[in-house]
Amino acid sequence: MANHANRMGVLGLCTAVLLAGPVFAEPNDGVEGLNEEQQSFAGRFLQFQDDMDEKFFGRAGEINDGNSSDVKKNVKTPHADYNVRVARGDVVEKIGRMISRVYEPQSDIQRPTTFGRYYGLDVHAKSPLMGHVHSAIVLQYYPDGTGVIGGTLNLLKGAAREEDREYVKNALDVVFEKHGRDPAPYRNRVCNMSEDAVQPKYHRKLACIGVSFFGFPMMEVNEENYLFMTEIYAAFISSYLDTVEERKDAPFTAEDVARQEAMRLNWLEDQFLGDPYSSGVVPYDVWGHAFLPPLVKF
Repeated sequence: MANHANRMGVLGLCTAVLLAGPVFAEPNDGVEGLNEEQQSFAGRFLQFQDDMDEKFFGRAGEINDGNSSDVKKNVKTPHADYNVRVARGDVVEKIGRMISRVYEPQSDIQRPTTFGRYYGLDVHAKSPLMGHVHSAIVLQYYPDGTGVIGGTLNLLKGAAREEDREYVKNALDVVFEKHGRDPAPYRNRVCNMSEDAVQPKYHRKLACIGVSFFGFPMMEVNEENYLFMTEIYAAFISSYLDTVEERKDAPFTAEDVARQEAMRLNWLEDQFLGDPYSSGVVPYDVWGHAFLPPLVKF
């Protein structure tokens, strides 16, 4: 679920997936107490989540020649509401998404919010050549009037080919260059992510190509940061799905399969033992349904 420093209670390649202008959230979307500018960003972020669902579940369906199933469910707890969506198919074996809305902290790693949404998306390809994507983006406002936006873009490499990993990395670097930002500090957080794990030896083994925007200082919510974060999020998933589609019929070996199985087991261990949110905050029937691989072998 990511190294989400204050994430659940906190927070493309084509700009066309983003909003053309501000969309205002209604009061029942939980924006009471926000000023006009904050309501605009909150509304745009709610719409962004819908756009990402349409774009990426739709793309998975195209790659799969139709998803074999596409299921949504809501889970309510005294502290938060969760909406989960999972689709399955022959190529994109599983694509799972979780949206959370936290009403009050249940852990000292969370902060009270006046508005907050977490959008997490995982993609598990059938082919062992593709690795596994875990991604998250969060926007939050706090009672003191401040707001942050953050996220993480992870690729568990499994047997993913170097040229495909470079393709995804380059897609991210294009967005960094467009916005005049240095990817190095954000990439270093991914390369050294186990330092924040509850039990580092079980932490996810990542390809050192993704980035993390969790950790301090978090980015404040403003126009430039909002556009940067939403563009780079879309670029990451889009580029990964490009490689899935390109290699869907590529041959693989028994060694490739073994590496995929080890990757999936590592992710299960990470979620149960290495991540403070999945291991202690978010209910298992939420994160397990959304993020776990379709099959794990022991």
